[in-house]
Amino acid sequence: MLKRFAFACALLVALPLHAENQLGGIRPDTPLAEESEAPQIPPVINADVKQVRNYPDQPPLIPHKTDNYQIDLNVNKCLTCHSRTAVEDSQAPMISVTHFMDREGQTLGTVSPRRYFCTQCHVVQHDAEPPVVNGFVDVDSVLDNMQGLGTGGE
Repeated sequence: MLKRFAFACALLVALPLHAENQLGGIRPDTPLAEESEAPQIPPVINADVKQVRNYPDQPPLIPHKTDNYQIDLNVNKCLTCHSRTAVEDSQAPMISVTHFMDREGQTLGTVSPRRYFCTQCHVVQHDAEPPVVNGFVDVDSVLDNMQGLGTGGE
């Protein structure tokens, strides 16, 4: 029992020292007690090309810059191009019909207040390398691999 206690104490002392060196990728190698300089924010991808969604019901990414877009109780700059009445002139995709529904599923004549603040769900994409390795595989790739293995439910 005393050996376990001694081991646990040694582990508690060693973990912060070990963790300090394991934060690379998300945090620079600066010791935790010191401040590091913030990295430059990578540029926004501003191609106006629709991005492929990675999973069902993923909110679409914003394919253009939104710097200085005003979105508050009085103004929503996004609706200048994406509202039902503006898409003919702007050629931008119209906001989803789900954005016109209230909590009970009733269709409204205007955008639902709970869907009015676009950037709560929709974000711009930055031209940046991921800080950590990501092994995400989209559902189509999983299904393709399953069919290749003969487990496609045939």
